[in-house]
Amino acid sequence: MKTLIVIPARYASTRYPGKPLVELRGATGQSRSLIQRSWDAAMAVPGIDRVVVATDDTRIKQAAEGFGAEVVMTSSTCRNGTERCAEAVTALGGGYDVVVNLQGDAPLTPPWFIEALIDAMARPAPCDVATPVLRTDGATLNSLLSDRRAGRVGGTTAVFGADHSALYFSKEVIPYLPRTYADDEDTPVWHHVGVYAYRPDALAAYPSWTPGPLEDLEGLEQLRFLEQGRRIHCVPVDARGRQFWELNNPQDVALIEAMMDDMGII
Repeated sequence: MKTLIVIPARYASTRYPGKPLVELRGATGQSRSLIQRSWDAAMAVPGIDRVVVATDDTRIKQAAEGFGAEVVMTSSTCRNGTERCAEAVTALGGGYDVVVNLQGDAPLTPPWFIEALIDAMARPAPCDVATPVLRTDGATLNSLLSDRRAGRVGGTTAVFGADHSALYFSKEVIPYLPRTYADDEDTPVWHHVGVYAYRPDALAAYPSWTPGPLEDLEGLEQLRFLEQGRRIHCVPVDARGRQFWELNNPQDVALIEAMMDDMGII
């Protein structure tokens, strides 16, 4: 299957303006911008035909081209990364069997997460979108709960059915937990990893749909697919000992840098 990875990036983030250009220090002390580390993550995935950065900001364009990325300029009216991906695919002329949205705030995404999505899209199951989910241990769950108690929007959680069709995604921790969990204990909470693989027809239709009330309330773009009755396939992935976190808030910089140091990511 011919596969394109799009890294949508915007400067004017509500929660963290300029986030794509934030520097992250690796294990050897070398600093690279968030957008470059996201690009590096995309380039590490085997068998990808093309990787592009999609942005509406010349500062991000210049930074990305500076480290050798291909950049597609998109409009400032894109309401989220999925709309930006759809616009980028149109600008490139289409022709891809699968389009992967590797959001520019997930530099720790291992390549096998994306490989698992592409494998899922190769199956005949009738899904419009595939996205990875990672079972949390107690330590990750407690980090999510700590963010919520502090009034910070941290990671997203997902619940899905027996056939792995998504039932819901939320910035709250779902489902309800009647007890606490030790740091090294598996929990029933699944952390949604913000990467998507789309079928081109579903991605092309997405910008024409009016955002629904759930998308507006949660601020989660994938809920538009669910509100339109489209199937999202949740793909459980194994971190294989890798730590994973997304850069959602300024406080996450130190956490991600510590994870990169622990994992020896330069």
